[in-house]
Amino acid sequence: MRDMKAIIHNHGCILLLGLVFITDVGRAQDVLVVVNKTVSCSQISSTELREMYMGMRSHFSDGGRAIPVVLKGGPVHEVFLHHYIGDNPDEFRARWRKAVFTGQGGMLKEFGTEAALLDYIAETPGAIGYVSRKAHINKPERFRLDAGSNCSQPGGRTLRSPPA
Repeated sequence: MRDMKAIIHNHGCILLLGLVFITDVGRAQDVLVVVNKTVSCSQISSTELREMYMGMRSHFSDGGRAIPVVLKGGPVHEVFLHHYIGDNPDEFRARWRKAVFTGQGGMLKEFGTEAALLDYIAETPGAIGYVSRKAHINKPERFRLDAGSNCSQPGGRTLRSPPA
């Protein structure tokens, strides 16, 4: 009887983990990368995106300066870090604090709201950030919206999330 309870418990944990994974993958599709419209790169790969946010790359493939910005916290921030950077918020912050203390970099600019982040990206050449797919983007012509796909399509201002 005890063995049966252990088997049921183990299968229940596996099922729960599976549901969490499926939910998490679905949430990744809700995060969009937003780039200032002056960025003329032909693509932003997931590797380039990760390197920008890890402090290992400071320029886009077109040679323009990349200025990554982040949200201060929340579900969108957590999903972005997990799926696109491979960190959790504590690891990410610790990595950047270490860079500051060793003189290898400065903290990324943080925003409390998606609206504030979008305003900064719209006004700052080279700025790159992320928002939820449900974010209200005023004047989308001020942005190049892309994540892992062509970001200089003729007339292209449509944001697509990369596959999870």
